[in-house]
Amino acid sequence: MLSHKTIISTLLSVLLLLPVFAQAGDLMPVVPKAKAKANPDTLCIRDVKDMRKNHMKYILHKRDKTLREGVRTKQDSLAECISCHISKNDKGEYASFGDSKHFCSSCHNFAAVNIDCFDCHNDKPTAASKTGSTIK
Repeated sequence: MLSHKTIISTLLSVLLLLPVFAQAGDLMPVVPKAKAKANPDTLCIRDVKDMRKNHMKYILHKRDKTLREGVRTKQDSLAECISCHISKNDKGEYASFGDSKHFCSSCHNFAAVNIDCFDCHNDKPTAASKTGSTIK
């Protein structure tokens, strides 16, 4: 039987080496690009580094403002994120959430983060999202 020190030492070694292996190539997620309509003047609503780190805080804040106070704006709207970041493939089809080609899934699958946004909300741009309704 392995000692606790051996197990802890092995686990720490693996955890410390994960970033090295992840940067070795195919292990890093390939994040799809936003649609062509995004231009340098109107890219994301915030800096890319900030969005990668804090997007969930913004979405949850928006959810709380909408549900509790009835405030509906485009700022931090999931429908607006989807309308810009989910693009058609060469066949003219949208990837579904869960597919590694879906903008959200590309990182969430890699990070093994389970989200439930798309249990109720559309995972593809729709005419409804342009009117402010994102509920399926």
